Amino acid sequence: MIKYFILTTVAILSFGQITAQDTLHIDTVKHLDEIIVPYQADKQTPVTFQNVYSKEIKEKSTGQEPSFLLSETPSITNYSDAGNSQGYSYYRLRGIDQTRINTTFDGMPMNEPEDQGAYFSNYPDILNSVSKIQIQRGVGTSKNGIASYGGSVQLFSPNISDSTKTTFSLGYGSFNSLRVFGEYNSGIKNKKALYARASQIYSDGYKYHSSNNSQSVFLSGELFYDKSTWKLNILAGHQQNDMAWIGVPDSLINIDRRTNGNNKQEKDRFFQMLTQLQNAWQINHSSSFQSSIYYTFLKGGYDFDLNNYLGLPSTDELYNYAVQSNLVGFFSNYTFSKKQFNLTTGLHGNIYNRQHTGSEKTLGQLYQNTGYKNEISVFTKADYTLKWLIFFADLQYRYVNFDYNGSVPMQKLDWDFINPKAGLSVTVNPNSTLYYSLGYTGREPTRNDMFGGNDDLLADSFGNAILSNTKPEYVLNHELGFRFQKDKLNFNVNLYHMDFKNEIVLDGKFGPNGLTLTNNVEQSFRTGLELSVTYKATKHFSLVNNSSFNYSRIKEQTETFRPILTSPIIINQEAVFSKNNFMIALSARYQHRSYIDFANSETVKSYFLFNSRASYSIRDFQFSVFLNNITNAKYFNHGYVDFDGSKKYFVQAPINFYASIQYSF
Repeated sequence: MIKYFILTTVAILSFGQITAQDTLHIDTVKHLDEIIVPYQADKQTPVTFQNVYSKEIKEKSTGQEPSFLLSETPSITNYSDAGNSQGYSYYRLRGIDQTRINTTFDGMPMNEPEDQGAYFSNYPDILNSVSKIQIQRGVGTSKNGIASYGGSVQLFSPNISDSTKTTFSLGYGSFNSLRVFGEYNSGIKNKKALYARASQIYSDGYKYHSSNNSQSVFLSGELFYDKSTWKLNILAGHQQNDMAWIGVPDSLINIDRRTNGNNKQEKDRFFQMLTQLQNAWQINHSSSFQSSIYYTFLKGGYDFDLNNYLGLPSTDELYNYAVQSNLVGFFSNYTFSKKQFNLTTGLHGNIYNRQHTGSEKTLGQLYQNTGYKNEISVFTKADYTLKWLIFFADLQYRYVNFDYNGSVPMQKLDWDFINPKAGLSVTVNPNSTLYYSLGYTGREPTRNDMFGGNDDLLADSFGNAILSNTKPEYVLNHELGFRFQKDKLNFNVNLYHMDFKNEIVLDGKFGPNGLTLTNNVEQSFRTGLELSVTYKATKHFSLVNNSSFNYSRIKEQTETFRPILTSPIIINQEAVFSKNNFMIALSARYQHRSYIDFANSETVKSYFLFNSRASYSIRDFQFSVFLNNITNAKYFNHGYVDFDGSKKYFVQAPINFYASIQYSF
């Protein structure tokens, strides 16, 4: 696999060398479009979404995990294992965890099919090579990969048809955090373009022995023809972490906030690579095809001290859980547009296998098993404009199956989903749009849901497989919103209601190998209001607000309670001053308390957080400084109640800084 990666890299670099040397043949094509992914929403689409563009991403990027940037948009909470912005971090959307959030890169699924998680940490500094992020909250439109159950996060690769540019950057910050990267964009020369980036990230972590040492490479090459484009993306990342995923009892936090629940022996190592070949073909003025084939490879594992996890004295006993997976897939979409009518229909399929190996340091290999998961889906969506009305319809069929090869026999499982969506947009005036949509979607359980947190399938006394849950969950999603954009004001507000059937929710507990456990609930709903406002008060001064208000309940038998880790109020407020080559911004975040147990007796407390950033550009240099948690708030934003009844939390960093210098030419 590494050999394949090296050969492909050499091929792209050779292509880029030819491009760079061919400076006399400047491209004469006047209009060359980037490959269009037909899952994006625009201002007329009756779904709730928000775009984060390249300029903002670059301004705020410090090599941090994407969850920190995403948390500045409505209804998203996040936390970090190590307490700072590097290494493992996670987010929730409307209180729904990220295994139920569809994540794509240029339309390619990034969620691992078995556990349905998207691991940004395996692609360190990925935001450095993202031209745009679109967050769709709720079921949205049809996507490739897992269901957009709580929402979707779509990442888009760099626009390599931009002008020629080379950038080098060096940054350093608290906790011995270091970031170095180099980036090159050739621009279009002789109908070719090349983009390349390499990054190194390191941090000691805020907690003791919670370091992160990561490297990544992104290569992209594109060929432009009169009616078509070809684009090849290769993204590879390698990371080594000291583990910090076990919460810390509040009694120990009160003594030393940097206490790590894991011990020094527990580490992980992962390598992941994705390769994607894309083609966009403009058949004629009305019709186009977008197609892609892709491949993802993952290899790595983590060490686990069972005694430490159980609260017993550590010994030399150390378990290792290793995985190796392969995902191969394709998708193709046909788009037809004429006058007031637009139609897109698409097909997507992939095959996947993931080998699991459990071993112990002295005993050697204990087991090995393989999970197989395949899926295929088709969709058709259309919209029709009638004067000031736009009618929208979207229908997807998705088939998924899962098979298992291990010491315990298991019958193959399969699921069928029909996911309809419909909506209406009303153009009130050229600056205002009112929309309503109704969507229904289903999602299969993860391997962890089915296996009850076990990495190796268990059997009962008769030798039959013990499966905790194989039932899918469903949601009916209502979205009602209003958008206004004119001159100095961009205003977006929406109401949502999500009615769940057989919802699979986190119950705040962990399985025998540390994986989070889930539970099915009879009835549940999530409803709320979300607000996003940008106001340019003067030529140089802007205000940005992203807020959300959530009211959610679960009903189980005769009991009604709130879901865990679902904050009812989140407010993000930012003030930005920019003049000439200078920019300074101050942001504040308020996150209301949330429960960490089904009994609704224990909470993560409310907190205020203040951050600031400033930058100054002179000639080809840019200097940036970030100061986070200015008031040195002592807070945590994630926790759980352990099996012994103890409360455990994830402490986040006190006041900290990051400074960088960037040179571009």
